[in-house]
Amino acid sequence: MKIILSCILLFSTLAYGQISSQELTGQTDNPKNLLNTSAQDAFNTMRAAALKDGIDLKIVSGYRSFTRQRQIWNRKYKKYEAQGLTPDAIFDKIVEYSTVPGTSRHHWGTDMDIIDQSATYSGDVLVPNKFHGNGPFCKMKDWMEINASSYGFELVYTLNENRTGFKYEPWHYSYAPLSRKLLQEYLPETDFLEFLRSQNIMGMDQISDARLLRYYTEHIQGVNPSLK
Repeated sequence: MKIILSCILLFSTLAYGQISSQELTGQTDNPKNLLNTSAQDAFNTMRAAALKDGIDLKIVSGYRSFTRQRQIWNRKYKKYEAQGLTPDAIFDKIVEYSTVPGTSRHHWGTDMDIIDQSATYSGDVLVPNKFHGNGPFCKMKDWMEINASSYGFELVYTLNENRTGFKYEPWHYSYAPLSRKLLQEYLPETDFLEFLRSQNIMGMDQISDARLLRYYTEHIQGVNPSLK
């Protein structure tokens, strides 16, 4: 049975039944970019706890639609293409940190990039060195390592040399009770290839099936084992 969700209740019943491919690929109607209601509630509870310890958690990127992810992808693709990179090189460069549209965990409404807005910082916030050493978000990182799992959140792209796929992201957390199920139900390989070939994503007509399937294995599946 497919679950059909309204804008207001988007993703609120994802814990039950089969998940549609539209929901898995960020193509449901969500004009306000709402998170899953359970994930949002869990974050609110975690934020209240962190505030007691002087940390003010802020989501700087939550739900992201397929359309938005495609805009990001196509913009980067054009930039690297103008630099003379080949399609394969462009693909490899983009997927160091950015996902192919339709494959982002942010499409699910369960994942979020988090900083401490009470810290003193400037410039880009989603850079690893701001979460280490004397970086402004070190206190938050330490707090999250101790407490996040108590509220259902797990770091997605861990600092683990044996993990494949995207580079380390100390800011990216996932609401595991829901995202585990979504990863298990993600598009099978055949549907995955067919989807990417049909969505007007720059470069997809020039990347081999073998390279896309390697991305499927190394990137989509290359997450914290706690999320599988």
